[in-house]
Amino acid sequence: MPEGDSIHRIARELQPLVGERVTVETPHPQGRLLGLSRLAGKRIEAIEAVGKHLLLRFEDGLVLRNHLGMSGRWQLLTPGQAPVGTPWLVLRGESCGAAQWRGPVLEISHGELSLSLGPDILAQPPDLEQMLANLRLSAQERAVGEALLEQRLLAGVGNIWRCEGLWRARLSPWRPLAEIGDDDLRRLLNEIAAAMRESLGARRHRYSVYRKTGKACPRCGVAIRSLAQGERARVAYWCPTCQAD
Repeated sequence: MPEGDSIHRIARELQPLVGERVTVETPHPQGRLLGLSRLAGKRIEAIEAVGKHLLLRFEDGLVLRNHLGMSGRWQLLTPGQAPVGTPWLVLRGESCGAAQWRGPVLEISHGELSLSLGPDILAQPPDLEQMLANLRLSAQERAVGEALLEQRLLAGVGNIWRCEGLWRARLSPWRPLAEIGDDDLRRLLNEIAAAMRESLGARRHRYSVYRKTGKACPRCGVAIRSLAQGERARVAYWCPTCQAD
């Protein structure tokens, strides 16, 4: 599933659409069912990422919200360029266009949205104190690796960056929040934000532990372990030596 850095990257790539008055095409039946034709003739005023959500803000207060789920994607189009396959939505302006494939969330709202999200980890600057306060309001017996994926506590972090951030901070994903001091939690949040900013600025990112089961830890050489964690069984990857419980 695309994480916050991927959504911020898409928002950056789609910036040429801002200021364009668009036509709307819905080649896929799902796009027609969603009533996306309401956007026809509207000018795009802003495109932004909020956590894992992409928001396209149109004139008259219309907002197109997109969550890409596991397989959704966007492509910026040059004038006259035909997208490959059958996108759900195609927006075309005078100088450029964009196509969107799959969802699972692609919906129009009016006015400000209430997304029930914590602070965006990629905000400039990130509100670390509010994230810390949210984590402290969560059940303190909860494992930190599980809490980091709760979007209402902090937005934008997915499985990749919780694993990479915990490794950088030398904290086990299995350690309860109650056993981690405030300074260490702040350090962890800073490490996650830094890793995601590095990814946002790079075309490719080399992971230290994510999907590295059985390979040598880059720091100590011990084999990386993996195990499903939490009710959603997201696979945690960690070094049992560098990140001892």
